[in-house]
Amino acid sequence: MAPPLLNLEGIRLTFGGTPLFEGASLTVGPGERIALVGRNGSGKSTLLKIAAGLVEPQEGEVFRQPAATLRYLPQSPDWQGYATVRAYVEAGLGPADDIGRISLVLDQLGLTGDEAPATLSGGQARRAALARVLAPEPDILLLDEPTNHLDLTTIEWLEDELIRSKSAIVVISHDRRFLERVSRTTVWLDRGITRKLDRGFAHFEEWRDKLFEEEEREQERLKSRIAREEHWLRYGVTARRRRNVRRLAELQALRERRRNYQAAEGLATMAASDARLSGKLVIEGRNLEKRYGELTVVRDFSTRILRGDRLGIVGPNGAGKTTLLKMLTGQLEPDAGSVRLGANLEIATLDQNRAALDREETLAHFLTDGRGESLVVNGQERHVVSYMKDFLFKPEQARTPVRNLSGGERARLVLARLLSRPANLLVLDEPTNDLDMETLDLLQELIEGFPGTVILVSHDRDFLDRTVTSTIAPEGDGRWIEYAGGFSDMMAQRKGEALRRREKSAGSAPRGEGAGREAAQTDARQGARKLSYKQKYALETLPRRIEELNGKIALLEKKLADTTLYARDPDAFSRFTKELDEKRAERDRLEEEWLELEILREEIEAGQA
Repeated sequence: MAPPLLNLEGIRLTFGGTPLFEGASLTVGPGERIALVGRNGSGKSTLLKIAAGLVEPQEGEVFRQPAATLRYLPQSPDWQGYATVRAYVEAGLGPADDIGRISLVLDQLGLTGDEAPATLSGGQARRAALARVLAPEPDILLLDEPTNHLDLTTIEWLEDELIRSKSAIVVISHDRRFLERVSRTTVWLDRGITRKLDRGFAHFEEWRDKLFEEEEREQERLKSRIAREEHWLRYGVTARRRRNVRRLAELQALRERRRNYQAAEGLATMAASDARLSGKLVIEGRNLEKRYGELTVVRDFSTRILRGDRLGIVGPNGAGKTTLLKMLTGQLEPDAGSVRLGANLEIATLDQNRAALDREETLAHFLTDGRGESLVVNGQERHVVSYMKDFLFKPEQARTPVRNLSGGERARLVLARLLSRPANLLVLDEPTNDLDMETLDLLQELIEGFPGTVILVSHDRDFLDRTVTSTIAPEGDGRWIEYAGGFSDMMAQRKGEALRRREKSAGSAPRGEGAGREAAQTDARQGARKLSYKQKYALETLPRRIEELNGKIALLEKKLADTTLYARDPDAFSRFTKELDEKRAERDRLEEEWLELEILREEIEAGQA
């Protein structure tokens, strides 16, 4: 077995009297793919900083291979001192790194390198930060929330890049689909210690729940043992004659274990404040258009949103998602068409930039708008500390300034304020940014149980699948189409539509030499784009490769279905599991590649029609 590139052992760290780590460990070998997961505030980002050498633990050992190169992606990069993105990325190169890779990576990420850091949008800033850590091709990549502010196209590109990379990777992310594709090992940071699962994130939640169940059973057994020992002390014959010092000491130790048991943190309690019901028709948009100069971002779009609908809007950064959202909610006038808002609408909006946060404001002041120690939620007055507990904030944090919160805690704070306002229409622009998975689950439950209407913009595929009833996506040239269901439903419908068009086109295509001449003349007249030979070959061969992978996946699933396999041959079980994760990831990648090529082919054919 190869020696580790990075090893943290027995890490202990205390902030403000509260232990953050009590013996945490992390081992990274060559080529490993590790998902580091845990609740917001559990210390994931701090542990990554310790691994990167940016924070020193109070106790424990930190080992890094002297010759190994390491790059760390923080949640909030420091742009000071860099006039351009290229200068920022170049500063991340080592003496032996290839400077030519900078242009390649920047181009793949849609950047020129000439951009000034101060002018970057959230998505551009994240792409520039990724370029800085990916261009050197380091031995170890430490990535803290790499998908934040990225659009779906860039997230999928990053997934493929990391899967192909030879670097060992430790990644923190709230994006379940991303972690499932990228990870092969999961490290869970929970109550100051780490636990390791030698399987990818897809298997984590089932494993975690089993551990919680075992903990609960252990606590029940401990309570029963204490009860038996106390009964013996009171009524045992020997105990009445003379106290058995050893047994008494054991009882005291059991009681101490029971007192010191730190239960898993509770879940946030989320409930939106009820407003009066809106009318049945919430929003009607007819033939909407919006142009910025020569660019049309929305063209002839119509929709009807009814009470109780959960509408998702997806698309690349810059496609016009926020523009469309603002037109639908009456914040932006369309250049053409009309928007009609229904009766009794009370709208609560979550801005993706969390613009309402003042870093110097205290949590209590932010939640109450500075109006004393209480706020009204669902018509009932509540003390601000009590309300904060619903969102997993400690009472002592009431006077804490916002600047001291982690990214996830800030996201939770903004949600707490939003949900205290009466509303029957929730408008959520990138609500999943920085939230941990447990809080995401609760936000999902909130949306499902909300009696009003929800419109959300998100790049989180799993979250969309779990929450929305329809999805609006761009189709190019300002055209937007609404699909029934979540993200996966949308992709399936687009794939099916592409197949139908392909079959229809093949069935109605003119035959014979004259038709060939006519098509050639049409191409010549229009100067139409054509698929390259490589793209045509991929379109023809990808379906067969996908089918072959499906066969291999089915075989591996059959092997792993053998309940005795792990006991008989744990190495084979681990090998089959790893291979299954890789085959599934490869199949997903090929399906996405095929779909993109099909859409491109259709666009070319439409231009030639």
